Amino acid sequence: MKLSEIDATLREIRVSPVKTLGQNFLHDSNLARWIVEKAALSPDDYVVEIGPGLGALTEFALDSGARVLAIEKDQRLADFLRKRFASERFEIIHADALNYDVRRLFAKPRAKVLGNLPYYISSQLLLKFTKYPSPISLWLFMLQKEMARRISASPGTSDYGALTLIMQLHYRVEYLRTVPASVFLPRPDVDSAFVRIAPRTPGELPDHDAETFFRMVRRGFSQRRKQLRNLLKEEALDWEKVSSEVRFDPRARAEELSLPQWIALSNFARSDVAAAEIATAEERFPVVNEEDHVIGDAPRSEVHGNNLRHRAVHMLVFNHLGELFLQKRSRWKDRHPGLWDSSAAGHVDAGEEYDVAASRELREELGVAANLTRVAKLTASEKTGQEFIWLYRAAHDGPFQMPKSEIEHGEFFPTEIVSGWVEARPSDFAPGFLECWQAFTASS
Repeated sequence: MKLSEIDATLREIRVSPVKTLGQNFLHDSNLARWIVEKAALSPDDYVVEIGPGLGALTEFALDSGARVLAIEKDQRLADFLRKRFASERFEIIHADALNYDVRRLFAKPRAKVLGNLPYYISSQLLLKFTKYPSPISLWLFMLQKEMARRISASPGTSDYGALTLIMQLHYRVEYLRTVPASVFLPRPDVDSAFVRIAPRTPGELPDHDAETFFRMVRRGFSQRRKQLRNLLKEEALDWEKVSSEVRFDPRARAEELSLPQWIALSNFARSDVAAAEIATAEERFPVVNEEDHVIGDAPRSEVHGNNLRHRAVHMLVFNHLGELFLQKRSRWKDRHPGLWDSSAAGHVDAGEEYDVAASRELREELGVAANLTRVAKLTASEKTGQEFIWLYRAAHDGPFQMPKSEIEHGEFFPTEIVSGWVEARPSDFAPGFLECWQAFTASS
């Protein structure tokens, strides 16, 4: 819309821009078109637009053939957009974007997010919609210029800080362009900027433990003028050795280290993964025949390497809302690293029975005990990795204590989202879980 059209429309629908809602309407259609082009939208995309206002971006997003869900906090604007864009590919909800359940996007094959984020809550919205792991494949945000510079900053600059590294650990952040205040009605007090955010590809960065990384980064930037060696004393690092191997000045301050250097630094403080890998390599599993009768046992490596039939247990844990807890497998797992899996799962050890193994795995992977009910038994096949699987159901609200060497992340999901997610993105899941979920839904 042109400036005159925006002014006339606002008078017609009796809307005066509300400063507390961060309402600044974009009146440069060429800029709006350019923004949507940078999102590379297609009919395969499901777009969530935060704060659509009068639909400056919405119009061009719909022209791409994509489906658009707009989230608008102002009821008057939501009603206007509902009438303006009467399309089966357009849906608008009157809501606060901070309350939107991002988990629902896992059930969409490809989700992207656009938005001119209100300055007063931009950091909250940014962190909410980029929470890792995410179902979103691209973010294109207009932010206050200062915020955009912070999340896209390079080492050694004044904008480079903890937020920079927290964002860039999982995402590539690109500062696209500065947007002058003059293209908005009413005119804001400061300039804006567009950033494009995309997930990093698997293996793009060295292996790391995110929890250790975040802890050290926050501590390292807690007092910017202090040398890191003084701020990270509690990590008990051999500072001369670390600085030499990671190649930074031992007197360095936090802003002088690049992202790969911060990862390398945090890896010196990681302690549990190597020990877990050694313990895993020493496991012995029962080897069974086609009728699940034990015919011997063998080390884990031999069982997996030769595709021998063996036994496993999977547990589906539900909270009081009926939501299912899923775990994201650690990148250090020898099979299906980084994929989503059952709440807890593991092998039956040599000399162990299924029920005993299920209780043990629940304690080891989630740190809890619960009553387990058998749901179904799955036959060993290529889809289960030659595992006979007993599937169990349990009830527990957490909290859970998850070993970092086994589980990268865990979260509860409504079952309808899980079903939609399995259908939309089956490659996100370990094959064994897909078989278990099919068996569970068939028995429900």
